[in-house]
Amino acid sequence: MNLSLFIARRYLFSKKSHNAINVISIISVCGIAIATAAIIIVLSGFNGFGGIVEGMFNSFDPDLKITPKTGKVFNYHTPEFEKALSVDGIQMVSESLEENALYKFDDSQVPVLVKGVSEEFKLITDMDKLMLDGRFRLTEDIVNYTTLGSGLAITLGARSGFVNPIEIYAPKRDVNINLSNPTAAFTTASIMIGGVFSLNQPDVDEQMAIIPIRLARELFRYDNEVTSLDIKLHPDASVKKVKSEIERILGSSFLVENRFEQQKESYRMLQIEKWVSFLILSLILLIAVFNIVGSLTMLIVEKTEDIKSLKNMGADNRLISRIFLYEGWLIAFFGIISGLIAGLLICLLQQHFGLLRLSNTPGAYVVDAYPVIVMFWDVVVVFAIVSVISLLAVYYTINNLKKKLNLL
Repeated sequence: MNLSLFIARRYLFSKKSHNAINVISIISVCGIAIATAAIIIVLSGFNGFGGIVEGMFNSFDPDLKITPKTGKVFNYHTPEFEKALSVDGIQMVSESLEENALYKFDDSQVPVLVKGVSEEFKLITDMDKLMLDGRFRLTEDIVNYTTLGSGLAITLGARSGFVNPIEIYAPKRDVNINLSNPTAAFTTASIMIGGVFSLNQPDVDEQMAIIPIRLARELFRYDNEVTSLDIKLHPDASVKKVKSEIERILGSSFLVENRFEQQKESYRMLQIEKWVSFLILSLILLIAVFNIVGSLTMLIVEKTEDIKSLKNMGADNRLISRIFLYEGWLIAFFGIISGLIAGLLICLLQQHFGLLRLSNTPGAYVVDAYPVIVMFWDVVVVFAIVSVISLLAVYYTINNLKKKLNLL
């Protein structure tokens, strides 16, 4: 039997002569538990929101996206691209052509980012998941349709089902403007409203309109050029392997991005917010952990006579120091374990029952309740950080005890 651990356990659970020590010990355990649970809940909350954002991006962004490093458009009808697009793992390729234009609907005029896409775009993305009004369609019979971002639809005052078409004004490339007839510098077309979508990204929702790529090429006077190629992979294909192979074939003139790289700023911001919140809560945890210092210090003062008795019975300073070291570890351990269990239990209840809701009005937000996703490595990191902070606080107290033992 470990004598130091045995005595420390007796000290922890036995009633002290000064009740304040019991209270401080309980506060120490509760403080660490609450701080640990709070960190788990906050990190899981950020994971939940990150999961929602990722799900939206996955519905809109392809597995891989090829864009030129220089210039705006490129012609992919070359031997190199033919070889690159034949790499094992590629299931489908969609063309995309993006240019700026002017949308006019009734009395509203708005500059927009027009995204012309081929029919494969419907199979590569999950636009139905993002639609707020109408349905996603490009062409039916001889009628062309545009799908508007939610903010753009509000600005134009348009929605699906409206009889009036939208007028598109696209500037002609390499054409000088005739001030006496400025309209001659634009290519125009009419298009019907198919639906409204939302990605919860201001730069997309407020500016983007999707149209058939055939119409986009007519408007912007392109032949076979594209601004990007969107690639869908087979479910069992390795994104990293296919990406590396395409990069090897195309060389340094083209950029091949996976989903994370396509939205790296958004993902990076989520991670920064997550770990800044973790840092702030860790500072709060640091304050809670120092209750252990107060509890151990008061216990050492109360047990001064016991310390003298142990020394008279032959106990050395190392054994006595380890008693209070284990005492601090036990307080920290119970606090950490209690906090982890409480945090995981609250997250589990939130996942299944949605106890904390974003709004009392169903459908007011993308989700009705705060989303939470518990990640194993978050739990590991929290356990490690809380343990290290707690152990450092305990060692600080024990070092002071060692100095005092030399005086006894």
